[in-house]
Amino acid sequence: MRFKFPITRFNYCIGGFMSGIFGVVSKKDCREDLFYGTDYHSHLGTQFAGLAVFSETLNKKIHDISFSQFKSKFFAELPTLEGKKGIGVISDHNPQPITISSKFGLFAICTNGFIDNATNLINELLKEGESFSESFSGKINVTELVAKLINKGENLVDGIEKMFSKISGSISLLILNKDGIWAARDRFGFSPLAIGEKENCIAVTTETTAFLNLGFKIKKLLLPGEIVFINEKGLQQKNSPGSKKQICSFLWIYTGFPASNYEGINVEIVRERCGRFLAKNDDIKADLVAGVPDSGTTHAIGYAIESKIPFRRPLVKYTPGFDRSYTPILQDTRDLIAKMKLVAVKEIIQNKKIILCDDSIVRGTQLKNFTVHKLWENGAKEIHLRIACPPLMFPCKFNYSTRSISELIARKAINIIEKKDVTDISKYLDEESGHYKKMISWISNELNVTSLKYQRLSDMINAIGLAKESLCIYCWTGKSI
Repeated sequence: MRFKFPITRFNYCIGGFMSGIFGVVSKKDCREDLFYGTDYHSHLGTQFAGLAVFSETLNKKIHDISFSQFKSKFFAELPTLEGKKGIGVISDHNPQPITISSKFGLFAICTNGFIDNATNLINELLKEGESFSESFSGKINVTELVAKLINKGENLVDGIEKMFSKISGSISLLILNKDGIWAARDRFGFSPLAIGEKENCIAVTTETTAFLNLGFKIKKLLLPGEIVFINEKGLQQKNSPGSKKQICSFLWIYTGFPASNYEGINVEIVRERCGRFLAKNDDIKADLVAGVPDSGTTHAIGYAIESKIPFRRPLVKYTPGFDRSYTPILQDTRDLIAKMKLVAVKEIIQNKKIILCDDSIVRGTQLKNFTVHKLWENGAKEIHLRIACPPLMFPCKFNYSTRSISELIARKAINIIEKKDVTDISKYLDEESGHYKKMISWISNELNVTSLKYQRLSDMINAIGLAKESLCIYCWTGKSI
């Protein structure tokens, strides 16, 4: 079998945002679908990638992809990964998949999510006499913790449900054994999983983008807490799904790939709608609308469509060289990528009033020091910053995103305004309050822009198109199931 692929970028990021998982069962060899299906999750993680197949036994490969892309690491090894069923993962944090010899037999497991009470659960298991063999940077591999918790069950399904009941946070997973693939969506549906089919083949994926060019048609979206089993004979539901759902809103705003659908709703369309809402609530007269590449681009297109102000590209991303600058753990690395990846076009910028759209502001350092700075130094007349979601106020509890309040520029603004560390920020969540307006004014001055507006929470929810109760909006409100 021959595989062809172009090497189109050098992945410089070294850290993590979340993970993407992909599994496939075929009546023929599954390698090509597994290889490309996993690769279509490369935008979700930039530290590790892994593939596992089951033929006569389990065969697994894991590589560090911090400084090179997935395809270049795994292409040469595909001849050694022959099999009819396999799982793959692009991981933000831990090397995976891992293999476990258990009372359920030999299996490989990969996960997507974050366990907020991992330390407590690890200590409980250690006291019970369990031991851990997988570690990274001195910390126990979370995927091994998940496997140990599952092994407490009477069978794999019971074990997954027991694991769900023990953790605080979110875990979706794939388990591969000699019989097939077990897929489970996290208990409240924070992250997505979809089932696709084509002739002689069934696959499961985080990102439906992975199906489009491989010929899969979406058959089913897993429900919150749902567990299914996939083998050569088809798909079997193994439990009763949960009744509550809170899928991550940020999937549509930033994380997801534009061609992907979650809950049947396309990412690109939602971002256009976000931009339209921003424009409807604005009265700025400007020469052009621009987006911070890449995820701010579609928000800007929506703004331009609604406002009738032309969309242009004063900043272009050097795509062969750099990936997302949000994902690396180290601030120095994030700053380097932000500086190097965007190239200014002075002829478009000079003497122009610019509306600049972005998906969100986390720390604000990249916007201030590189994006906004490049526009000013190339002669921008005005810079009006428009953000597609409300101010981020709380670290994510469900995935490897922001991990501390101190990272968030909105919380920094509040603490400076109040001249103390503030825990009750309720008065700053009211978009009509004087406190909110004072916070926005401080952030605007800190970022050195002419004006700043964030999306209203209600407009962001309307842009997504799901009921508020079905969305996780914890990072904006601090409230969740």
